[in-house]
Amino acid sequence: MGGGFDHRILPGLERAMLARDSWPRDEVTRHRFGPLPGPIAPPVGPSSPGGRSLDSRDSFTRRFQEISVMPSSLDQLDLTNPDLYRQGFPHEVFKQLRDEAPVWRHPETADFSDAGGESFTVLSRYEHIQAANRDPETFLSAKGPGLGYEGTGLMLTDMDGASHLRQRKLISSGFTPRMTRRLEGLAREWAVKIVDSAIEKETVEFVQEVAYQLPMHMIADILGIPLEERDWLFKTTNDMLLCVDPEYPVSESEREGLAQSVFGYGHEILGRKRESSTDDVLSLLATVSDDQGPLNDLELDAFFMLLTVAGSETTRNAISSGLQKLMAEPAQLAELREDPTLLKSATEEIIRWTSPVAYFKRIVARDTEIGGVALSEGERVSLWYPSANRDERAFDDPMRFDIHRKKNEHVAFGGGGPHFCLGAHLARREIMILFEELLSRTESIELVGDPTWSVLGIGNPILLSLGKLPVRLKGA
Repeated sequence: MGGGFDHRILPGLERAMLARDSWPRDEVTRHRFGPLPGPIAPPVGPSSPGGRSLDSRDSFTRRFQEISVMPSSLDQLDLTNPDLYRQGFPHEVFKQLRDEAPVWRHPETADFSDAGGESFTVLSRYEHIQAANRDPETFLSAKGPGLGYEGTGLMLTDMDGASHLRQRKLISSGFTPRMTRRLEGLAREWAVKIVDSAIEKETVEFVQEVAYQLPMHMIADILGIPLEERDWLFKTTNDMLLCVDPEYPVSESEREGLAQSVFGYGHEILGRKRESSTDDVLSLLATVSDDQGPLNDLELDAFFMLLTVAGSETTRNAISSGLQKLMAEPAQLAELREDPTLLKSATEEIIRWTSPVAYFKRIVARDTEIGGVALSEGERVSLWYPSANRDERAFDDPMRFDIHRKKNEHVAFGGGGPHFCLGAHLARREIMILFEELLSRTESIELVGDPTWSVLGIGNPILLSLGKLPVRLKGA
């Protein structure tokens, strides 16, 4: 599952990537192991006193809880206001949009700088979002998926047409059937270790100590990151993502330094793969080619950055928010524990219910219309996936969480268009395997504190995530 970079992080990443050829070898090594610039958070983990998790935005979250911003009419609606998401996605608002203005032009607001400083159109119905997903010639991706920034074409998410098709095909070739089977086996091994460790501790912060761990280790396995280097990479990536925290003052130069730290490591490990390949996807991609030749270093660097920074957030969000909902539905949780054959349909329902990616941005390539509303060339359009996944026109009783749901053609992975998530199969397997091991190895799972939401802001397509989920696990 893929996401999006915050617009305050992305420029540093792209400048680092574009400037890679000017980096001397010792500079790459310094960025890999040397002191990181700026006031970096301490290492994250249960053995890190005072450590700060990726989404520990306590004062920011408390401030949200003191404010009510639910609009009484669409004239008062401001999707750029982070307070709107203080308790998760505002599904009442999305329903109002679907019913009253399914193609709605968002007015400019005081906080519009977070949305790129320009107006945008909101699509909220399943039918319209699918139409845009599946019409890449009219709804372009080249300026990136986030409202807060414009992509430069370095990432797969920022491409259209032949260049997108070529790079997607080459990257897909790295996920051979044998490699996919190997990754699924590794997912099982990691899930067992992670769950057993959590049970041994008994009380854990589930988001950081369980849900975050599996996708990050799987990404490291895809990239062939040595075990002894993973703590450094996970921590540095975590610190870089903390830059989106309003309570975490980081200068632009410090943000770019963090981006260069991650990029420098990625560029160096790619060099290692070219010199001596190992049994991982990145090694395969370093040698794959077509009639235009192999993927160049910049394309592989972009793949590394996209996967490392964005690839873990969505799966982590689905796992943590999925457990939160299952705990709120004890009868379904008990049924799933008793009958593991329900895990497949339960996984799809978790993905539909949580909708880890809030929206993707598209640019209108030519004058068109959707839902009877005219759209002009150059207009920015946002496709709101959580709304589509609760659309009464597409799902039976969509506001009910149902692990037995039969018809569940959700759009959490991009809705079947050309930008359908490359990692969809592996993400599904990670979620399913994690819950299978969690439920088979525990007798009970109990919430022991208030969950908190972390709002990344309208500029980021992920927009928000579950920040903390403290639970107590009793082993079976």
